[in-house]
Amino acid sequence: MELDRIEILLEKYFEGDTSIAEENELKNYFSSLDVAQHLEQYRPMFGYFSQAKQQEFGKVIPLQTKKRHVAWLSVAASVVVLLGIGTYTYLNNDSVSPNQNLGTYDDPEEAFAATQKALALLSNHVNTGIESVQYVEEYETAKDRVFRK
Repeated sequence: MELDRIEILLEKYFEGDTSIAEENELKNYFSSLDVAQHLEQYRPMFGYFSQAKQQEFGKVIPLQTKKRHVAWLSVAASVVVLLGIGTYTYLNNDSVSPNQNLGTYDDPEEAFAATQKALALLSNHVNTGIESVQYVEEYETAKDRVFRK
C-alpha cells in the first residue's frame, strides 16, 4: 500500500502538484534503507536535495565597490565647455557698427510691404501645417471607425 502511495506521489511530484508535506514524505522515503528496486533510480535526486539544502556559501563578499571619480569628470567637462564658449565669443566678437543696415526702413510704405511679405510667408507655412493636422484628424476618425471602443 505504501509503495502505491509513493508511486502516486512521484507522479504528482513530476507534474508539480505535490504539497510540502508530500515532498517531505518522498524525501523521507528515499532517505530510508528500504526503497523499492524499481524506484532506486530516484534516490540520488532526493539525496541531492537534502545535501544541497545544508550547503552554505562561505566566501566573503566585499560590500564596498570601487569609487569612480564622476564628480571630477563632470567638473572637467564643465570647464571645457565654458572654455569653448568663451573662446568662440572672444574670436567672434564682431560688434555692430551704427552704419550697418539692420533691416530698418526709412519709408513707411516700404516697411509695410516688407511686413506683408513676411506675414504672407509665415501664413503659407502655417497653412501647410494645418493641412497636415487635418490629415491626422482624418486618420483618427478612420481609426476610431475601425477600432470601436
